[in-house]
Amino acid sequence: MTKNIFIAAAETNSGKSIVTLGLINRLLGKTKKVGYFKPLINVNSKDVEDPHIQTVLKHFELKVSYSDTYAFTAEEAMQYMESENEGQMMDTIISKFKNLEDNYDFTVIEGSDFTGEGTAFEFEANVAIAKNLAAPVIIVVSAEGKSTAQIVNAALTMLRNFEVKEVQVLAIVVNKAKEEQAEDIESLLKLQVKTDKILTVIPANKGLQNPTMREIFENIGGKLLFGEDALSNQVDNFVTGAMNLPKYLNHIKENVLIVTPGDRGDIIIGSLQANLSLNYPKIAGIVLSAGIEPEEPILKLIEGLQTIVPIISVQTGTFETIAQIAAIKSQIGFADPKKIELAIDLLDRYMDMDALDEKLVTFKTEGMTSHMFQYQLSQWARREMKHIVLPEGDDDRILKAAARLVKQGIVKLTILGEPDEVAASVRRLGLDMDLSKVSIINPATSDMFDDYANTLYELRKTKNVTQPMARDLMIDVSYFGTMMVYKGDADGMVSGASHTTQHTIKPALQFVKTKPGISVVSSVFFMCLPDRVSVFGDCAVNPNPTAEQLAEIAISSADSSSRFGIEPRIAMLSYSSGTSGIGEDVDKVRKATEIVKTKRPDLKVEGPIQYDAAVDPSVGKQKLPNSEVAGQASVLVFPDLNTGNNTYKAVQRETGALAIGPMLQGLNKPVNDLSRGCTVDDIVNTVIITAIQSQQD
Repeated sequence: MTKNIFIAAAETNSGKSIVTLGLINRLLGKTKKVGYFKPLINVNSKDVEDPHIQTVLKHFELKVSYSDTYAFTAEEAMQYMESENEGQMMDTIISKFKNLEDNYDFTVIEGSDFTGEGTAFEFEANVAIAKNLAAPVIIVVSAEGKSTAQIVNAALTMLRNFEVKEVQVLAIVVNKAKEEQAEDIESLLKLQVKTDKILTVIPANKGLQNPTMREIFENIGGKLLFGEDALSNQVDNFVTGAMNLPKYLNHIKENVLIVTPGDRGDIIIGSLQANLSLNYPKIAGIVLSAGIEPEEPILKLIEGLQTIVPIISVQTGTFETIAQIAAIKSQIGFADPKKIELAIDLLDRYMDMDALDEKLVTFKTEGMTSHMFQYQLSQWARREMKHIVLPEGDDDRILKAAARLVKQGIVKLTILGEPDEVAASVRRLGLDMDLSKVSIINPATSDMFDDYANTLYELRKTKNVTQPMARDLMIDVSYFGTMMVYKGDADGMVSGASHTTQHTIKPALQFVKTKPGISVVSSVFFMCLPDRVSVFGDCAVNPNPTAEQLAEIAISSADSSSRFGIEPRIAMLSYSSGTSGIGEDVDKVRKATEIVKTKRPDLKVEGPIQYDAAVDPSVGKQKLPNSEVAGQASVLVFPDLNTGNNTYKAVQRETGALAIGPMLQGLNKPVNDLSRGCTVDDIVNTVIITAIQSQQD
């Protein structure tokens, strides 16, 4: 049985952070309490925090204090070695680790970074630490700049060095491999390594290897003149702007960084105009050399542009600046969430994570944390890729969410809008989205328009809808998107970022209709609190449901809870608990509770019950001591829309909880509504749950 794992490399810039981030993400999807420990850190002062530790702690919000995550700086460790006090050093490492391990279900240990002197000492120290902590190891080997033979030999040498000290190696990860090398590396390792080892070859990825404008700015210093919001732009190439403008434009490549003296206004303006043009690749940023800033008319012109890439002014000359930029080694930092997501995705994609699970003791804890829930959502969505239509292609938030979803490969997307306008917006926003992987449709000019309009006419002609009316309605993106779902050309629809709830769900009510036995469409929010996920219903659709409708909402919400891995314990909320209260409103909740018990005796339900008694164990025990639900409710059903909508927003704002939804329930096919104040994260999560709904349907 093991509760820890050690991630080890033998050289700097190996890419072991990919394994660390991906593994912690995986573990947090399975257990609540994950610890992180890096025995030796490569900073020379305790006043400076290790940037990689910061990234891990902040991104995953691990409840580990920084001081508990490490034992020694590299300099301190070298002093122990030079004074031949290795035993004392190891005792301290073991003591710190054991104190940490006792408080967590699983702990990820990461070896040192090999950024200073004494790399031979560091490797031997890592082997000794893994052995003394009884931690199985994942070996990470960099393939960068190596032949296939060199890569395989490096992996085998590392493997032997650990095994000769009787340290168990679970997996070998070869990172940054060229595509043409990958197959040979894997086949050669399989011939020489025992079959019980997991072999993973991760190809080089320019999204991780190439620096962002933020990294360039932090490394070369200088003054940021414009484009702070676009510092996450990735730099794949750089070019010197030293020729005349027409010739220079021929040298622009995708994600290029332009380095030019600050008095070259023609190059600066030409670059920014090229960035806006559909005929030129996207520009990452501009560095102005020689300590020269643009003249006032040029600055004024730039300030008036709609889209501005980062523009940095430095004191160094052009060629010295280029040399500094070329020497930058990109790191995965907390300020670059795109790189973190990409790293996690790469490990998920290339490593056999199920095989790794079998080798580790994985924990199933009671309840479900926010991270566990979100991790499960992405895993469920990947089981079967579904096709989701997004009708609001004119909303920037929709396009930003689409870019993330396409990159993650979770769903297939159709965006409704004028293709040229959508492409121009993607470019204006600087989004890294491959438009060849997205279908962009203008309803009015679509080949499907006539068929959809005729279908709507046939479905609604008994409701006095004429053919001209059907054609007019079908131009509306909500009707067109809903018809895509009805006809099976899409599996689900997500809308509402710039439309009302009524506008979004009216077409679905007219012809998608409700499931058999369901009389009312309702909604739930998945409220991701720090230590649990609760289901809130109905907070978006029904203003004042009857007792019968309230019972149906409760049953639908419980079924939704079960489908998404949350054991339903239903609290029918009111202003009183048990039999103490009287009045029309509380009587409605009491009647609804009895209907639920009659229709679904398999469900755990309590009502009427107050919110505090439903979620606080001490209050629940005091007010309803014999209840199976009080104090541990997971499904909270509100008596009316006023109460539900205000409560979910209050909980969201006051606790920082992530509210995923609303997810509509009761329709034959999934159509989900967004709040008009939704964020990009809200859209991504709603698309994912819509895809999962369509799998279940």
